[in-house]
Amino acid sequence: MFQHLFAEMNEMLQEIVTDFPTAEGTRRNELLCKYNMLHRLSDNVMDEWLVFAEKLSNFREHTDLSAELEEKEPEKEAPELSMDSFVRGQGYYKLLMYRKCIEQFKEVILRYPDSLAARLYLAMAYLQEGEGETAWNHLDHMLALIREIKLKAMIYNAMGCIRAAQERFNEAQELFRLSLQLDPELPEPIVNLEVCRRRGGKLQFGNQLVSLL
Repeated sequence: MFQHLFAEMNEMLQEIVTDFPTAEGTRRNELLCKYNMLHRLSDNVMDEWLVFAEKLSNFREHTDLSAELEEKEPEKEAPELSMDSFVRGQGYYKLLMYRKCIEQFKEVILRYPDSLAARLYLAMAYLQEGEGETAWNHLDHMLALIREIKLKAMIYNAMGCIRAAQERFNEAQELFRLSLQLDPELPEPIVNLEVCRRRGGKLQFGNQLVSLL
């Protein structure tokens, strides 16, 4: 699943290697920004992998898994997750290339229109591109499919943020209240209701929702 991500990273690095020696001004700064992003991404991937590998190793050392692994049938994975377009789209999102991400996930939902994961990637990518209404449509589509209460609460909160950003505060407040009805412990809708009341402030979409990507 990481092949396309690393392919994109290598392609970007090759661009830097080729163009940087002769680049000047804005172009040179752009390449430096891309280099810094690749460097941070590389460090993060390595750090997370080392932590994961250590935990996996510790678990295997202290647990006898042989019988369970022989008997347990593998869980069925959502079929869209194996699509090249899905994997490429994930890579583009992590590289902050949101327009290319959108292109890939559009292909995914043409084949799997009810894919929650693909719809969420599209919604967040459109939000990053400043296209709130299109993001709204994908989040709204998700609501009819979601069974998990906490996730539905997070989606209502995100939709409320879109309406608040459009200064449609009454609609936004209703959505934040729906979010709290579903999950009273979710902190973001409380903050966002206060933003609506004051007609100003920083809206909180929710780190938990972003962490699903």
